[in-house]
Amino acid sequence: MIERARRPWPRSLAYHIVLCAASLVMLYPLLWMFASSLKPNAEIFETFSLFPEHWDFSAYSRGWNGLQVSFGQFFWNSLLISMLSVTGNLISCSLAAYAVSRMRFPGRNICFSLMLMTLMIPYQVTLVPQYILFLNLDWVNSFLPLVVPKFMAVDAFFIFLLTQFFRGLPRELDEAAVMDGCGPWRIYWKIILPLSVPALATAAIFTFIFTWDDFFGPLIYLSDVENFTVQLGLRGFLDSGGQSDWGAMFAMAVLTLLPVLALFVFFQRLLIQGIATTGMKR
Repeated sequence: MIERARRPWPRSLAYHIVLCAASLVMLYPLLWMFASSLKPNAEIFETFSLFPEHWDFSAYSRGWNGLQVSFGQFFWNSLLISMLSVTGNLISCSLAAYAVSRMRFPGRNICFSLMLMTLMIPYQVTLVPQYILFLNLDWVNSFLPLVVPKFMAVDAFFIFLLTQFFRGLPRELDEAAVMDGCGPWRIYWKIILPLSVPALATAAIFTFIFTWDDFFGPLIYLSDVENFTVQLGLRGFLDSGGQSDWGAMFAMAVLTLLPVLALFVFFQRLLIQGIATTGMKR
């Protein structure tokens, strides 16, 4: 058995030094934000040091209770919207992807092509018609405009991602299930979904991140402070006409990052597997 040639240690050392330096450059903004949440407001912009001269932990209590509504309410609103969006996307997009990839019907390729074309339409183009529709339905200032569309397979990117994964599954599985008396719904539920956990996990993680980080959608449709998400809550610490509480904002921004980091830590294996196998034939 031929062993792989090892890289000379000077080159390997230089390679790792460059990677560590690049990692520090990318992590520095996050570290600076965390350090700023432990500094007094007067010290935040005086230095770029990551070590506070005067430790101040009061920013977390000020940020949590400093607005009209507790920041915990914003967390709950964002979590509710994100979880409903994940559920809607997984149900609707997986059904659409299953129909396009595993079933045969007239106009299937045309429907798939039209769906892909929607990826090139900017969100701002459809914003005004959607707002007028939701206004007439009396849905404005509620979570419905942010959640209901997710149950109607409006995210073409996730339909495409799941379609490519479903196409990689052997067709013999469907044929064997049909011989055993299974219909399309049972094949979808009992065979396709259990084999597509990595792709479904990838779609769920990206949907959660996109929804959790969304600022524009809640800004357009939500007006009551009680309905604000964490992104709108962070804006509440900035005052263009007065003094902004930067320490409290950075403290809540650190807490806002924790759910996203937790997703990557606990589901990174499924995420990598889903991205790596999407579109590959088995």
